[in-house]
Amino acid sequence: MSWYLLGIAGLFEIAWAVGLEYSEGLTRPVPTAATVVALVISMVLLAKAVESLPVGTAYAVWTGIGAVGTAALGIVLFDESGDPLRIAFIGLIVVGIVGLNLSSGGH
Repeated sequence: MSWYLLGIAGLFEIAWAVGLEYSEGLTRPVPTAATVVALVISMVLLAKAVESLPVGTAYAVWTGIGAVGTAALGIVLFDESGDPLRIAFIGLIVVGIVGLNLSSGGH
């Protein structure tokens, strides 16, 4: 169950990271509020996950999910670079997330 909570926490991390762009430096009230809500949910779920997962592994996976998802949405939503080398390095983060999950006995 902790791995599922961690995955959901990672999705909310993506939401708040992308929300930072839409909030325009936390100057737009509605996107700012949504960003703060997503941040709080993400942190609460991360805290629940580390009750039974190693904190280092959980944090690395959480930030990895956030980094990959935010980078992907940056390409799709904000016209950031999607060149093959960048995609390859994002892929390496995915390999690291899977490796941490497998080496921690998480399924």
